[in-house]
Amino acid sequence: MVGVRAYAHDIEVANADGVTIYYNWINDDTELAVTFRGAYTDSFFNEYTGDVIIPESVTFEGKTYSVTTIGVGAFYASSSLTSIIIPNSVITIGGGAFNGCTSLISVTIPNSVTSIGDWAFSGCVGLTSITIPNSVPNIEDYTFYKCTGLTFVTIPNSVTSIGNYAFFGCTGLTSVTIPNRVTNIGDYTFYECI
Repeated sequence: MVGVRAYAHDIEVANADGVTIYYNWINDDTELAVTFRGAYTDSFFNEYTGDVIIPESVTFEGKTYSVTTIGVGAFYASSSLTSIIIPNSVITIGGGAFNGCTSLISVTIPNSVTSIGDWAFSGCVGLTSITIPNSVPNIEDYTFYKCTGLTFVTIPNSVTSIGNYAFFGCTGLTSVTIPNRVTNIGDYTFYECI
Protein backbone atom coordinates (compact mmCIF):
# COMPACT_ATOMS: atom_id res chain seq x y z
CA MET A 1 0.00 0.00 0.00
CA VAL A 2 1.27 3.42 -0.94
CA GLY A 3 0.03 6.52 0.88
CA VAL A 4 -0.33 10.11 -0.21
CA ARG A 5 -0.47 13.13 2.11
CA ALA A 6 -3.75 15.02 1.88
CA TYR A 7 -5.30 18.18 3.29
CA ALA A 8 -8.65 17.47 5.00
CA HIS A 9 -7.90 13.89 5.96
CA ASP A 10 -4.49 12.88 7.26
CA ILE A 11 -3.63 10.22 4.69
CA GLU A 12 -5.15 8.27 1.82
CA VAL A 13 -4.05 4.75 1.02
CA ALA A 14 -5.01 2.45 -1.84
CA ASN A 15 -5.84 -1.14 -0.88
CA ALA A 16 -4.43 -4.07 -2.81
CA ASP A 17 -7.70 -4.09 -4.81
CA GLY A 18 -7.13 -0.46 -5.83
CA VAL A 19 -9.84 1.08 -3.60
CA THR A 20 -8.58 4.27 -1.93
CA ILE A 21 -9.56 4.71 1.71
CA TYR A 22 -9.12 7.95 3.64
CA TYR A 23 -7.83 8.01 7.22
CA ASN A 24 -7.19 10.25 10.19
CA TRP A 25 -4.64 9.50 12.86
CA ILE A 26 -6.10 8.97 16.35
CA ASN A 27 -4.83 8.08 19.83
CA ASP A 28 -1.69 10.20 19.66
CA ASP A 29 -1.12 9.23 16.03
CA THR A 30 -0.74 5.53 16.90
CA GLU A 31 -3.93 4.27 15.22
CA LEU A 32 -6.15 5.13 12.26
CA ALA A 33 -9.82 5.99 11.82
CA VAL A 34 -11.48 5.59 8.43
CA THR A 35 -12.87 8.95 7.35
CA PHE A 36 -14.24 10.78 4.33
CA ARG A 37 -12.42 12.77 1.69
CA GLY A 38 -12.68 16.53 1.92
CA ALA A 39 -13.37 19.05 4.64
CA TYR A 40 -17.00 18.02 5.29
CA THR A 41 -18.94 14.76 5.02
CA ASP A 42 -20.75 16.03 1.93
CA SER A 43 -17.66 17.37 0.15
CA PHE A 44 -17.36 14.38 -2.18
CA PHE A 45 -20.57 12.39 -2.61
CA ASN A 46 -20.17 8.73 -3.58
CA GLU A 47 -16.45 8.78 -2.88
CA TYR A 48 -16.79 5.18 -1.72
CA THR A 49 -18.49 2.89 -4.24
CA GLY A 50 -19.07 -0.82 -4.77
CA ASP A 51 -17.58 -3.34 -2.38
CA VAL A 52 -15.13 -1.98 0.20
CA ILE A 53 -12.89 -4.09 2.40
CA ILE A 54 -11.31 -2.14 5.23
CA PRO A 55 -7.85 -3.48 6.12
CA GLU A 56 -6.79 -4.33 9.68
CA SER A 57 -3.69 -2.22 9.29
CA VAL A 58 -2.13 0.30 6.93
CA THR A 59 1.53 0.97 6.23
CA PHE A 60 2.37 4.60 5.56
CA GLU A 61 5.88 6.00 5.18
CA GLY A 62 7.39 2.79 6.53
CA LYS A 63 5.23 2.59 9.66
CA THR A 64 2.25 0.29 10.22
CA TYR A 65 -0.92 1.54 11.94
CA SER A 66 -3.92 -0.46 13.15
CA VAL A 67 -7.31 0.60 11.84
CA THR A 68 -9.44 0.74 15.00
CA THR A 69 -12.29 3.13 14.16
CA ILE A 70 -14.82 3.87 11.47
CA GLY A 71 -15.06 7.63 11.99
CA VAL A 72 -18.12 9.84 12.34
CA GLY A 73 -19.75 10.20 8.91
CA ALA A 74 -16.97 8.21 7.24
CA PHE A 75 -19.19 6.77 4.48
CA TYR A 76 -21.93 9.39 4.72
CA ALA A 77 -24.20 9.51 1.64
CA SER A 78 -22.05 7.06 -0.33
CA SER A 79 -25.15 5.96 -2.20
CA SER A 80 -23.19 3.66 -4.55
CA LEU A 81 -21.57 1.68 -1.72
CA THR A 82 -22.92 -1.89 -1.92
CA SER A 83 -21.01 -3.84 0.73
CA ILE A 84 -18.54 -3.24 3.52
CA ILE A 85 -16.32 -5.66 5.42
CA ILE A 86 -15.05 -4.31 8.73
CA PRO A 87 -11.95 -6.04 10.14
CA ASN A 88 -11.43 -7.48 13.63
CA SER A 89 -9.16 -4.55 14.50
CA VAL A 90 -12.11 -2.11 14.58
CA ILE A 91 -13.58 -1.30 18.00
CA THR A 92 -15.79 1.71 17.22
CA ILE A 93 -18.25 2.59 14.46
CA GLY A 94 -18.87 6.33 14.75
CA GLY A 95 -22.14 8.21 14.58
CA GLY A 96 -23.61 8.50 11.08
CA ALA A 97 -20.82 6.33 9.67
CA PHE A 98 -23.07 4.81 6.98
CA ASN A 99 -25.93 7.31 7.11
CA GLY A 100 -27.62 7.54 3.71
CA CYS A 101 -25.81 4.62 2.09
CA THR A 102 -28.94 3.69 0.16
CA SER A 103 -27.40 0.87 -1.92
CA LEU A 104 -25.66 -0.83 1.00
CA ILE A 105 -26.93 -4.41 1.13
CA SER A 106 -24.22 -6.22 3.08
CA VAL A 107 -22.33 -5.27 6.24
CA THR A 108 -19.94 -7.50 8.15
CA ILE A 109 -19.45 -6.26 11.72
CA PRO A 110 -16.89 -8.23 13.76
CA ASN A 111 -17.15 -9.13 17.45
CA SER A 112 -14.32 -6.67 18.17
CA VAL A 113 -16.81 -3.78 17.78
CA THR A 114 -18.03 -2.55 21.17
CA SER A 115 -19.67 0.71 20.10
CA ILE A 116 -21.99 1.63 17.22
CA GLY A 117 -22.85 5.33 17.21
CA ASP A 118 -26.17 7.08 16.75
CA TRP A 119 -27.46 7.40 13.18
CA ALA A 120 -24.78 4.84 12.14
CA PHE A 121 -26.95 3.01 9.57
CA SER A 122 -29.89 5.38 9.26
CA GLY A 123 -31.40 5.53 5.80
CA CYS A 124 -29.68 2.35 4.62
CA VAL A 125 -32.79 1.23 2.74
CA GLY A 126 -30.98 -1.62 0.95
CA LEU A 127 -30.15 -3.50 4.16
CA THR A 128 -32.50 -6.45 4.64
CA SER A 129 -30.79 -7.91 7.69
CA ILE A 130 -27.94 -7.11 10.00
CA THR A 131 -26.12 -9.06 12.67
CA ILE A 132 -25.24 -6.97 15.68
CA PRO A 133 -22.24 -8.57 17.37
CA ASN A 134 -22.47 -9.90 20.91
CA SER A 135 -19.87 -7.33 21.99
CA VAL A 136 -22.19 -4.32 21.64
CA PRO A 137 -23.86 -3.20 24.92
CA ASN A 138 -26.24 -0.55 23.55
CA ILE A 139 -28.12 0.30 20.40
CA GLU A 140 -27.94 4.08 20.23
CA ASP A 141 -30.56 6.62 19.15
CA TYR A 142 -31.54 6.54 15.45
CA THR A 143 -29.06 3.72 14.67
CA PHE A 144 -31.32 2.03 12.09
CA TYR A 145 -33.72 4.95 11.53
CA LYS A 146 -35.79 4.46 8.36
CA CYS A 147 -33.97 1.33 7.19
CA THR A 148 -37.11 0.42 5.27
CA GLY A 149 -35.68 -2.76 3.71
CA LEU A 150 -34.75 -4.28 7.08
CA THR A 151 -36.95 -7.35 7.60
CA PHE A 152 -35.50 -9.00 10.69
CA VAL A 153 -33.11 -8.14 13.49
CA THR A 154 -31.63 -10.29 16.21
CA ILE A 155 -30.46 -8.20 19.13
CA PRO A 156 -27.67 -10.02 20.98
CA ASN A 157 -27.62 -10.89 24.68
CA SER A 158 -24.96 -8.24 25.33
CA VAL A 159 -27.45 -5.41 24.68
CA THR A 160 -29.09 -3.81 27.72
CA SER A 161 -30.49 -0.64 26.15
CA ILE A 162 -32.15 0.30 22.85
CA GLY A 163 -32.19 4.02 22.13
CA ASN A 164 -34.83 6.49 21.00
CA TYR A 165 -35.99 6.09 17.38
CA ALA A 166 -33.50 3.21 16.92
CA PHE A 167 -35.76 1.36 14.46
CA PHE A 168 -38.18 4.19 13.69
CA GLY A 169 -39.70 3.88 10.22
CA CYS A 170 -38.37 0.37 9.53
CA THR A 171 -41.54 -0.42 7.61
CA GLY A 172 -40.33 -3.80 6.33
CA LEU A 173 -39.48 -5.14 9.79
CA THR A 174 -41.38 -8.37 10.50
CA SER A 175 -39.31 -9.98 13.26
CA VAL A 176 -37.32 -8.67 16.21
CA THR A 177 -35.74 -10.77 18.93
CA ILE A 178 -35.06 -8.80 22.11
CA PRO A 179 -33.02 -10.48 24.87
CA ASN A 180 -34.01 -10.53 28.54
CA ARG A 181 -31.07 -8.29 29.47
CA VAL A 182 -32.66 -5.28 27.78
CA THR A 183 -33.90 -3.01 30.58
CA ASN A 184 -34.56 0.13 28.56
CA ILE A 185 -36.31 0.70 25.23
CA GLY A 186 -36.38 4.36 24.23
CA ASP A 187 -39.12 6.57 22.88
CA TYR A 188 -40.53 5.77 19.42
CA THR A 189 -38.04 2.92 19.02
CA PHE A 190 -40.33 0.87 16.78
CA TYR A 191 -42.68 3.64 15.66
CA GLU A 192 -44.00 3.21 12.10
CA CYS A 193 -42.84 -0.41 11.98
CA ILE A 194 -45.98 -1.49 10.17
